[in-house]
Amino acid sequence: MTTSRSAPGSVRPSISPSAALATYERLVRWRAAVLVALCLLLLGAVLLDVSSGSSAIGMRDVLHALLWPAASERSTVVIVWEVRLVPAIMAVMVGAALALAGAEMQTILNNPLASPFTLGVSSAASLGAALAMILGVGVPFIPASWLITGNAFLFALLSVALLQSLTRLRGAGVESLVLFGIALVFTFNALVALVQFVATADALQQLVFWGMGSLSRATWGTIAILAVVIAVTFPLAMRAAWQLTSLRLGEERARSFGVDVKWLRFTALVRISLLTATAVAFVGTIGFIGLIGPHIARLLIGEDHRFFLPASALSGALVMSLADMASKTLIPGVIIPIGIVTSLVGLPIFFALIVRKLGHA
Repeated sequence: MTTSRSAPGSVRPSISPSAALATYERLVRWRAAVLVALCLLLLGAVLLDVSSGSSAIGMRDVLHALLWPAASERSTVVIVWEVRLVPAIMAVMVGAALALAGAEMQTILNNPLASPFTLGVSSAASLGAALAMILGVGVPFIPASWLITGNAFLFALLSVALLQSLTRLRGAGVESLVLFGIALVFTFNALVALVQFVATADALQQLVFWGMGSLSRATWGTIAILAVVIAVTFPLAMRAAWQLTSLRLGEERARSFGVDVKWLRFTALVRISLLTATAVAFVGTIGFIGLIGPHIARLLIGEDHRFFLPASALSGALVMSLADMASKTLIPGVIIPIGIVTSLVGLPIFFALIVRKLGHA
């Protein structure tokens, strides 16, 4: 420990380089340990999710059916592999995708209350799904079984393309992006209401159920597609981790470090659009996961995006997995749409964040 004189008559201690390096290494080890703990918690949550349901199956039987299906009872294998495992894995994938998108969204907008749905992506996907369900309008040459999914994905990408075109306008900043996103939300919601006005009772019921969010439409094929999207976007996000971290210090500071803020924001929006559009197209509207996941990670890890991004994905996957389990157990014999469960969990946290932000204002 050395000392440095900061003012006449006062002595201020300064940390030696070796002590600073040791502190940094301890911080890195702690963050790595948190990531490992989140992985273990996620694994436990998935096992609990698979073991929960109307048919009582113990954890030992679930593990036996997963590891040695040929030596397990046929009925148990069918329930575990064909009924419960697919939505359980989809819950993990969707939670990771939305939370990762939310983490980048909060960074590029410098707004802790931002989420993937702030800019109208979910509303655009709902409009695409409504057109397919009610009017039969969809992407040409798409099979009927993929019409709703294809429409939702296309409209979600279209909304982000509009936002990305705005980022290229001269003088367009974060405030303009948020305001334009809010305008898109109201526009798409109005169009959805107009389509609902001419819908039949059966089509309207189908659209309402889709908007609640459900994992029942998940298949191994949709899981594979979402896994590929995450596998492509996550390394790109990690490659920009130090730039995103510097952006948290302010745009001017990031530019002084040589960061092209406009290009960084543009590429982040591309990743956010792919993650959100794919997740929403497959499972419908799942609220608050993109908001909750990053905040849990921020409390545990901090703002270093090398650890913050994977922690956000793991936190979102963990919350989504627990929500899927709750959707099957809150009311015996009834599976509640998972979007309702995440909203019930997310609303108190959302209000708490608003109160906290107002208290620090």
